[in-house]
Order: sequence, then C-alpha cells, then structure tokens
Amino acid sequence: MRHYELNQIRNVVLLSHSGAGKTSLAEAMLFACGAVNRLGSVDDGTATSDYDPEEIKRKMSINLSLVPCQWRDTKLNFIDTPGYPDFVGEVKAGLQVSESAVIMVCAASGVEVGTEQVWDYTDGMNLPRLIFINKMERENADFFRTVEQIQSKLGAKCLPIQLPLGSQKNFQGIMDLVTMRSYTGVNLQESDIPLALQDQAKSSREKLVEAAIETDDELIAKYLEGAEITTDEIYNAIKRATTMGKVIPILVGSALGNIGIAFLLDAIHNYLPSPEEEGSFTAVNTSTNENEEIKPDAKAPLATLVFKTSADPYVGKLSYLRVYCGVLQSNSQVWNVTKGGMERIGQLFTLRGKNQEPTTQLTAGDIGVVTKLALTATGDTLGNREHPLAFAPVELPQPILSMAVYPKSKADLDKMSTVLPKLCEEDPTIQTHREADTNEVIISGIGETHLEVTAEKMLRKFSVEVKLELPKIPYKETITVPTKAEYKHKKQTGGHGQYGHVFLGLEPLPRGSGFEFVKKIVGGAVPKNYIPAIEKGINEAKQAGVLAKYPVADLRATLHDGSYHPVDSSDIAFKIAAAQALKKGLAQAQPILIEPVMNFIITVPESFTGDIIGDLNTKRARVLGMTPQNGSNIIQAQAPLAEMLHYATDLRSITQGRGTYSMEFDHYEEVPAHISQKIIAEAQAEKD
Repeated sequence: MRHYELNQIRNVVLLSHSGAGKTSLAEAMLFACGAVNRLGSVDDGTATSDYDPEEIKRKMSINLSLVPCQWRDTKLNFIDTPGYPDFVGEVKAGLQVSESAVIMVCAASGVEVGTEQVWDYTDGMNLPRLIFINKMERENADFFRTVEQIQSKLGAKCLPIQLPLGSQKNFQGIMDLVTMRSYTGVNLQESDIPLALQDQAKSSREKLVEAAIETDDELIAKYLEGAEITTDEIYNAIKRATTMGKVIPILVGSALGNIGIAFLLDAIHNYLPSPEEEGSFTAVNTSTNENEEIKPDAKAPLATLVFKTSADPYVGKLSYLRVYCGVLQSNSQVWNVTKGGMERIGQLFTLRGKNQEPTTQLTAGDIGVVTKLALTATGDTLGNREHPLAFAPVELPQPILSMAVYPKSKADLDKMSTVLPKLCEEDPTIQTHREADTNEVIISGIGETHLEVTAEKMLRKFSVEVKLELPKIPYKETITVPTKAEYKHKKQTGGHGQYGHVFLGLEPLPRGSGFEFVKKIVGGAVPKNYIPAIEKGINEAKQAGVLAKYPVADLRATLHDGSYHPVDSSDIAFKIAAAQALKKGLAQAQPILIEPVMNFIITVPESFTGDIIGDLNTKRARVLGMTPQNGSNIIQAQAPLAEMLHYATDLRSITQGRGTYSMEFDHYEEVPAHISQKIIAEAQAEKD
C-alpha cells in the first residue's frame, strides 16, 4: 500500500445520534472512492464497517470501525462510531485520534439528543467539523426546518454551503452556494440554479460569504468596497474559518440514494485540516516528567498511541494505533513508554472494516493496526526509549449500571475468570470485580444494552455462556444495645468428651467501624492456647447474622471469662462455644439490618429538575444540594443502593437521554423497619 505525507491525510470521526446513517454514509463514501465495488447495506448486513455478528443482528454499530479510502490523492481515515449512548467509550476513542469530525443529522428527525452530546464532545475538543444533513429522500424530510434546529441548538455559526433540490420523493440533487451551480442525480449533471430558487440561494450565499471572510481583513475590505470575491477566495476563506471553528459548513444529501457524497468528500478534502495543519499536541516526557509541545513530523522520535484493543480468539489481540510522530515499521521493536518495557511489533496492517491489508510502515499522522502485542493495552504510548513521550489516556465515563454474572455451567465458571479481563481490556468502560459480602462477580457498564452485548460477546467469541441478574444488596447486620452472652459446649461420647465455655460481651460501634475482637481474660479462666480458636469461631459466626444471614458489622465482641476442662477441652470445643455465644448475644442485643447508602451527583437540564427530584423522593433519597451550571442543574443526593439499581435506565427515560450521573459508596445506615421485615421474610423463604 502506498504511503502518504502528513498533508495528504485526513483523520475524520463520523458522529451522530443513533440511526442518522453514519454507517450508510461510510459505505457510500467508500463506494464513491472506489474502495468497494458494491454498495453494502446495514439492513442486509453487508456494510463494510458493521461486520460484527452482533452489529448485523441488531442493525446498529457497536464498535468503532476504521474505513480508510483515497480521494483526490489524499487518504481519508474515516472512523465510524456507534450512535447508541451505551457505547460512548468507542466514540471517545475515535475522537481522541481525529483532527476533525463529520456530524450527521437526519433531515426527518432533526437535532436529537445524541446529536447534542457529540456536539458537546467536539466543542470541548475544539474540533473542526462539518454537518451533513442526511436522509433527504425520507418522508417528512425538511432541510430548512433542520437547519433552523441546528442553528438554534448548536449555534448560528452553522451555515449551509449547499441547498437541496427538492426533498422527500422529489429530492434530486444539490445547489452549491460557492459555485452557484446545481447538480442533479448520482452522476451530478451540472446546470444553472432554477430561477425559482435563485433568490434563496443568493441570500444563503451572502450569509456564508460574510461569515467566512471575517477571518481575513483584506477580504473584508474588498467585500465592503463592493469588489467581487472570487470562488477560490471563498474556498480559502471557508477552509480557514472551518479550521478555526468560526464556521461549521452544512452539507446535504442522501447516503442511501448516493446523492451529494462526492461533494461531501470534496468538502472533507478541502475544508478539514490534515495532521500537519492541526498543529502541535502535548505529551509528557517521562524521563523529565515535563510537558512537551510536539509537532507532527515523520522525522521526529516515534510517538504512537494505542486507542483501541480488540480481543479475537483466532487472530489474537488486535491493537489500533495512531502514529503522531516518527515512523512505525513492521517487524521492529519499540519502547512501551507507559509500561516501561520493550515491545515487539510484528506485521502492520491498515484495516477497512474487517479486511486487513499488510503495510511495511505507518508514518506520522496515519492510523493502522498490529496483532499480538504482549505488554500493550488501550491508552499505552509506544515510542522511543531515548526520548519517551507519553500521551494522556482518553477520559472515559465511569460505568454506572451493575449486574451479577452467573455462569451457566462448571466449564463456563472455569473460563469466566480468564475471559472477563480480556473483555475489560477490549472495552475499558466495562469493569468487573467480586463482591466479597455477596460472593457475586459483578460486571459494570454504561447501560443495559452495553451489558447484554458484553454477555453475548462472551458466548460468541469465547464460548462462555452466562446469565445476568440484578446484584444482591450487600446488607449487613449489627446490634443496637450492649449485651452479655454465655455458652457452654459440653458433650460426652465414650473416651474424651468436648468442653468449651465462654462469656462474651457485645457492644455496638459507630457505623463503619467494622468488627472488633477483644480479649480480657483474668486469671487464666481460658488458657491462652484456646484464644485463637475462640477468635476463629467468632469470625466464622459473624459471616451470617441471626436476622437474614447477612455478615455482622459495627460491633465489638469482648471475651471476658470462661472455663475449661483439663482433659475434654479442645480447640474445636472452644470454637463451637464462641460461635454459639456470639449468635446468642446477637439475638439478645436488638439486632437490625443496615444497608449501603451511596452519594450521587446527577447532571440534568434545568427543565427536567422537578421530575428528577420527584423521582428521587420515591427512592428514599435525600437531596443535599443543587448547583446551576450552563443551563443544567447538578444535583447532589444520597440514596440507598437498593433503590438505585435501575437508575441508569430510569434517568435516561426521565431526561430523554440527556441526564448523566456518577455514584460512590458513602456509608451504611439502618434499613427502615417495614423494609427490613420484608428482607428478613424473603431470606427465610429462601432458606425454607
């Protein structure tokens, strides 16, 4: 495969609300470039970038996909990302390695929640971008209504550089506001702009030109003097304004109808920056721990970021790379700056969907993949040992929905422990841990669909079948009043008997204190060699309380007396006596259930604040404070974990996907009596 200079590369991430047609657009662009000779379809499962069986089944993107193609002697590295909010980790990875973005908006649906979210991401990164209004052939498609929505919700700097010829069934082509020519059909037959549309086209062109030339004082002076501004000057002004973020050009077309695609490719080529034009970036020199401003340069020391990892049981680990500086060679050795170890690079590939094409090298600005890296994980930087530069890893959202994972069989259980870490490496927005108090393996992700897809991936890729269930709440039991308890374990069986006798004092401790064992034996009532057995008996017994068999916490057990038999006493006898004394004391000390209470930080648009507060009130939550910020409210609250297991789904439903939240454990507190009775009854029923 040929190699490209920095100014011959465009790294462009495709973004939109789910269903706006990113994958269809990627397919249409590949077809227009001649990279594929047949137009694939999402509905038929033949799209180049949606090749995963789960994507074909669900008819939506789940993973980030690379779809490079060549247009006008320039390599366009398109990164097709999922639109569904559960897979935001893939979107963030695509954004991290792109200089620019194309944001798609459906002409029928207009600006949706996902559109606003990806707009905020690109705004936060100051990415130059284009907007493509797609699906003009759809029923209810309305270009001008959609432009109004874009300008009111995303900003007045979003300006059409094209207008449609017709809409819905009558959509035929586009009018170019720079050349003031119209182009119809797939073959783009050029003609004059229809007379009926000329006034509208002139008005739109004037707004575009006025906004574009604001970045050039000479052009402003020329415009004010009434001199004609040439087409080339307008092109250059739009490019400069787009790169600076002063203008966001709006284009129009139909990915399925293959109309307007060539013009979009031209706009990407002409208006969006190359890695060279994007300028410098910041990395940390790990030998000096100081930031360095680095300019993309093929002759500079190597600096390469691994932005995605894919685990495949047949191919092995596939690492997606973006080269920022230097040249990465096949069959070479590089330094893993993040891990501090040498890594062997095998054969490099460029990837188009699932199709791999071998390449001898990846130069600065380019994107590719390599298989079977030993040390390297997502977020690692590969580079030069003598000049070690490390990039900051992408900031990913924390998982907010947790489920318990249960293997279907013993074989699945055996494999699960090796498969789960591979899934976490492939998708850093997945986290797993074992909950000690409930002995469950917990998997956490962004939403229900995210976790369902992960479970299906375990079966398809690794033949591990699991079921997901709501996790058990790690309740605990404690006492509310001090008490004393005595238990004598005495058993006579022919020969040696069993004798152990202990007196325990139990007292409640403040929440979060844990469990304490104290010995205050006076005068050798219990020999020292039996104390460890007593402590072991107490520690085992505290794992299952007397109310609902939950672990016991926040109390102190004091051994203060007892008696022994010189022949019949033994470790096992004292262990049994201690366990029974603890249980007896727990039952006497007015035991209660306590539950985990979480801190929540919920960010919602102001218009949904009342609904959120109302919903929190039904969940035994306490609102601690509220802070307005940029049209949103940040609500701080505390609520029992038991009430908030479904909150990711509830919040998305109430706020139409616009709300976000994070949570962390804060403390344990007493379960209300009526709920406690229900929990105890359920535990009793399970036991029966």
